[in-house]
Amino acid sequence: MKPTFSRLVIPTLGQANIPSPGFARNWGATSSSWLSDADCILLDDSASIPDSCEPVGGRVSVEIAGPRRIIYFDPSKTCLAVVTCGGLCPGINDVIRSIVMHAHYGYGVRRVIGIPYGYEGLNPAFGHRPVELTPESVGKIQHLGGSVLCTSRGLQNPEVMVERLLELGVDALFVVGGDGSQRGALAIFEEITRRKVSLSVIGIPKTIDNDLLFMDRSFGYYTAFSEAFRSLQVAHAEARGVRNGIGLVKLMGRDSGFIACSAALATAEVNFVLIPEAPFRLEGETGFLRRLEERLHARGHAVVVVAEGAGQDILPERPTTFDASGNQHYGDIGVFLRDRIAGHFQSLRTDFCLKYLDPGYQLRGVVATPEDRIFCLQLARHAVHAAMAGKTGMVVALWHERYVHLPVHLVAGGRRKVDLGGDLWRCVLESTGQPVSMGL
Repeated sequence: MKPTFSRLVIPTLGQANIPSPGFARNWGATSSSWLSDADCILLDDSASIPDSCEPVGGRVSVEIAGPRRIIYFDPSKTCLAVVTCGGLCPGINDVIRSIVMHAHYGYGVRRVIGIPYGYEGLNPAFGHRPVELTPESVGKIQHLGGSVLCTSRGLQNPEVMVERLLELGVDALFVVGGDGSQRGALAIFEEITRRKVSLSVIGIPKTIDNDLLFMDRSFGYYTAFSEAFRSLQVAHAEARGVRNGIGLVKLMGRDSGFIACSAALATAEVNFVLIPEAPFRLEGETGFLRRLEERLHARGHAVVVVAEGAGQDILPERPTTFDASGNQHYGDIGVFLRDRIAGHFQSLRTDFCLKYLDPGYQLRGVVATPEDRIFCLQLARHAVHAAMAGKTGMVVALWHERYVHLPVHLVAGGRRKVDLGGDLWRCVLESTGQPVSMGL
């Protein structure tokens, strides 16, 4: 049986017919760096090979990101825009800087503007004015945390936003944000498609929670769990320094526990990892409090990591309010656990010393690590390549260690979670020694 392949199609604005400046000036016709839309990788690279070793059919492929020899936009007449949306994340300024630098020096684009305060900046009612981004103005912003363009949560009216983009003469919009921001990008793309105007929309994935679908990781994640790693080291030192010491650390992770898992594995000193994907109970012979009691009796100290979205079902009260992005506010599982652990050991008349750490927003506002900086640069340059080639309605992503083009609707369709049957969680269980389930 011959294998059959289908491709996730990336929309284009039209026929590209302009030779790329890089092709004409720097790399030459023989360079292997040039890619075409026919260059793809499999979306799912796993397979169970049958005894007959016949090729597997029906495989879905995605475009490989990279420069095209022929581009859609004339760089001398092109205006690019960048908007940063949602929560802060290490590396945002690196992405902004790299977009400007690559557009300017790689393609000769002379006009790049920044949209301030997220999607609010595309609604004239807020009065935000776009800022000109030049190599000089962004030259040192990689040394700053946060976003020099500022940000906001929530989506504005797509019709209003598209109208504003057309008024500004924007040819391509780069949306730097997570799943909610990419849903906004999808709404803008759909409005542009309805109007049949030539305006490219390119997403660049941003979330420290690493919960975006169909990508190996998002920028800011490595920096976030590296910062969390330091907090766990402190918690471990505090716990070991006293009799029956307990270090409790709450980390970010609303619906996905990737930061908690990775930081715990890097530390190799954590005894319990509580994440949203793995329900647990406090009471009972197999509950968390009993397991913690056993750990203290055996070793005299313990380190517990809890993701902010874990254990929401065991809280006595859960908020019913939502933020501007439509995310439900969560109860504070860290403070709840701190008080319940203290109450439990007090009731047993057991001496203990509990230290509670909540690095919280410290994970979001720091400067990116060198590895994340390189990752930001790569995402930005591939985003510029895609936009100049006339791609639209897509997100640049790292998938199977290759940079690819993904349809934005694929990325905005849900959130990635820790697979409780997968290798990451299995590794966490082996490292911590905690039971597969607690109290269930």
